[in-house]
Amino acid sequence: MSDIEIRDERDKGLLVAHAAGEPGGAALGYVQYFVLDAPEAALVPVHTIVEPENEGRGIAGSLARELYAMAAREGVAVAPLCPFVSKWAARHPGEAPVASPELMKAAKLAIAADPAKW
Repeated sequence: MSDIEIRDERDKGLLVAHAAGEPGGAALGYVQYFVLDAPEAALVPVHTIVEPENEGRGIAGSLARELYAMAAREGVAVAPLCPFVSKWAARHPGEAPVASPELMKAAKLAIAADPAKW
C-alpha cells in the first residue's frame, strides 16, 4: 500500500502506519509487539489495531507484511500471538515462516509472566 508509511517504534513496542508524507500525522493503525530473546530471538505481535475510519484499506495487512519483512531483515523469527497476524501468516506462507511450537510456547509463557506485554 503506497499511501502509508510504516515506522518501527521499537522503544514503544509498536509498528505504526502513518499517512505517507505526513511525518507528524496521526497513526492509522499499529501492531503492538515485544521482542523475545529465548529460545531464539523473535518478534511477538500481540495486537493489531486499525482505526475504524481506516478499515478496509489494507493497513492491517501492510503492517503484518512489514513485521515479517522486518524480522527477515533482522534475521529473527516471528511468533504471532495476535489473531490477525496469525491468520495473515497462514494466508501468506511464502512471506511468513511458521514459528516452531517451542517458540510459540515461549512467547505464551512470556505473556503469562508479564501480562503488561499483552
